[in-house]
Amino acid sequence: MRLLRFKTADGHPALGARVGNEVINLTELGLPGTLDELLRHGHAGMASAKAAIEKATKKIPLAGLQYLPPLHHPHKAFAIGLNYADHAAEGNFAKPTMPVLFQRYPTSWVAHGEAIVRPKVSTQFDYEGEFVIVIGKSGKYIKKENALEHIAGYSLFNDGSIRDYQFKSSQWLWGKNFDKSGSFGPEFVTADELPAGMKGLKIETRLNGQVLQSANTNDMIFDVPTLIEACSDGMELHPGDMIISGTPSGVGFARKPPIFMKHGDVCEVEVEHLGILSNPVVDEA
Repeated sequence: MRLLRFKTADGHPALGARVGNEVINLTELGLPGTLDELLRHGHAGMASAKAAIEKATKKIPLAGLQYLPPLHHPHKAFAIGLNYADHAAEGNFAKPTMPVLFQRYPTSWVAHGEAIVRPKVSTQFDYEGEFVIVIGKSGKYIKKENALEHIAGYSLFNDGSIRDYQFKSSQWLWGKNFDKSGSFGPEFVTADELPAGMKGLKIETRLNGQVLQSANTNDMIFDVPTLIEACSDGMELHPGDMIISGTPSGVGFARKPPIFMKHGDVCEVEVEHLGILSNPVVDEA
């Protein structure tokens, strides 16, 4: 299934399912208004969504839809740093021996199609294309061999980074959480529609059509099961928690000369079989 959150014609948030170029309003059919709540119902929630899709007769066009981020308000949004060896090398970082974790907050991202914002205090607004792991089953101290059982599905993320603030200290949280600096979406795709653990998929970031990041998910230092094991060692994972899995090489600050996002640009993140996340860039008012 490909699920998404959107605003209806009268401005209300709803949960939908995309079927081709059309969308079924699942909330209108009695399902929860958020993916977060649907995931908390576990297998029964997913089964009810599938049943509603099969029976639905009313659909709305996908064209012109106003998207919302797939998850309304995740309790935890882990982000992973330096998870591709070439990306660590381009930033003059040692290849990590354990996953590098930091946090992103929901106020720091917007939906597909919505503008990401370059803050007025910086001109070093960088892109980072990534995919998101969405948890569907609770667990703590999850072992790698069982980790895939805890995944509900995946989505896309642009981990927009304010580089001069990121590097003001040894902790990256500051430069990774400016308001509306990242993006998330457009859809949540259930794990059964994708290769196990997102193995072997092309990942690409384009700025104004120019390919700046191009890699394969096989290049990750820590694969999806390893990330779930690491995150669950410290905190119990719950349905709707998300892990933003890391970006490959080609980021703007490491280029010579550097390339940063500016007002009027359009940034796209694409992962094979998962979709395209696209956002215009604007300056903070």
